[in-house]
Amino acid sequence: MRLPLSGFFASLLALLGSACSPALDYEGPVQIARTSNVTLVQITNDSVGGITPETTYGSKAIEAALPGFTTEGIQTAEENRTEWALAAFNSDGFQVLQVFKGKGGKVRTVHGVTHHLQGPNGERIGNTFYEIGLGRNDCRVGRNLWRGMAICKAKNAPNVELVFAIPQFQGPFDELAPDIALQDATLQRIVWTPRA
Repeated sequence: MRLPLSGFFASLLALLGSACSPALDYEGPVQIARTSNVTLVQITNDSVGGITPETTYGSKAIEAALPGFTTEGIQTAEENRTEWALAAFNSDGFQVLQVFKGKGGKVRTVHGVTHHLQGPNGERIGNTFYEIGLGRNDCRVGRNLWRGMAICKAKNAPNVELVFAIPQFQGPFDELAPDIALQDATLQRIVWTPRA
């Protein structure tokens, strides 16, 4: 008995598919990691890695404060404008931080932009608003280039802000998203400002 040509190809595809499928012992839902357990830099109330309020803004000073990192000039967005900053890259070439120039040749702010860093309370890029456990009163609505985003104070770290994108939020953008949407907001940046 001969198989029709379409039956032959269907059988062949089924055989090839089963040969290439990995066996899983785990029977629960497969989860894709949004965050990382690797911490390249710790952001605290007082510092970002080795960057402190005394750190001079410049490639040499920032690289000295972050051993193993290199810096490169980039143009990036803050809430109110796009400007030049120094991006800090780890030895694998991942952009970890964006460092902005302040008055007197010092660092004005540092933005943590990868999930390979940790905020003052263990926050990581990719965590949701709900996972971090913030309240609506901890936040304000972003303006201009961060329009509609939630900008929140980190717990017990008054000079650290957490910037959240709110998926599927369609506005109005001049007020914070409703609580149901806010719970799913995803952390995009951790912003550290040196204390005066």
